[in-house]
Amino acid sequence: MIKIGVADYGLSCWYGATYDYQDRFDLLKAAGYDGIERLEVSSAGDAVNIVADAKRNGLDFATCRGAKAMETLRWTAGLGMKYVWTDPVPLNQPFDDFCRKVNAQIEVSEKYGIEVGIHNHLGLLVETEEQLDEFMEKCPKCKLIFDTGHMAGAYGDPLRVLDKYYDKLVAVHLKDYVIKDAEAKIWHQRLRFCELGGGVMGDLNLDILKEIIKRGYDKWIFVEHDTHLQDPLIDLKISREFIRRAGI
Repeated sequence: MIKIGVADYGLSCWYGATYDYQDRFDLLKAAGYDGIERLEVSSAGDAVNIVADAKRNGLDFATCRGAKAMETLRWTAGLGMKYVWTDPVPLNQPFDDFCRKVNAQIEVSEKYGIEVGIHNHLGLLVETEEQLDEFMEKCPKCKLIFDTGHMAGAYGDPLRVLDKYYDKLVAVHLKDYVIKDAEAKIWHQRLRFCELGGGVMGDLNLDILKEIIKRGYDKWIFVEHDTHLQDPLIDLKISREFIRRAGI
């Protein structure tokens, strides 16, 4: 069954470091969501307690991240979660070196029954459709945390990418964006992510949702705004209603 969650970077930016998980659970439940993508923790005990609180609120997580790679992997496995991220790597790093490390990460993760997913992201080493193709060729066992807005913002075709890599999906990030300065060279000066349906992507995300429903997708879909200019609950409710238009 599809779960609808929030990748909560934008919430952290809006509320700051004092905004705790229980507050997030209350907000997300009120907005109609099933959970948060990533649990950020400092210890195994911390992870267990936060997940227990989430379960008590009827919410869930998809993955976990600690300060070290093996902590991330072991805690993710121990909590019954399904995937971990590759490390985010800036554009100026050697591509082949990154792919070698990802393949090593996959080899270790397989021993724990955990999949490794690449998150396509503007400003990082795998941002364009062409870079994603090259990466997948060199890391054939890697899965995809597919971000529709980052792909469209990198001038890619999200529907084409979805068709090509559907079998590799471990999660989908839904985004929309508005153009701030079309001539800007730096991506976050060129565009700003916003509530679903409020930007240049329009109903493209609806087409993506309908396609994955047709194919029987049964994993996480995450709304990710990155930047809120008003109370996040307003934006999150708008995006949740947008997803309901696809029948979810």
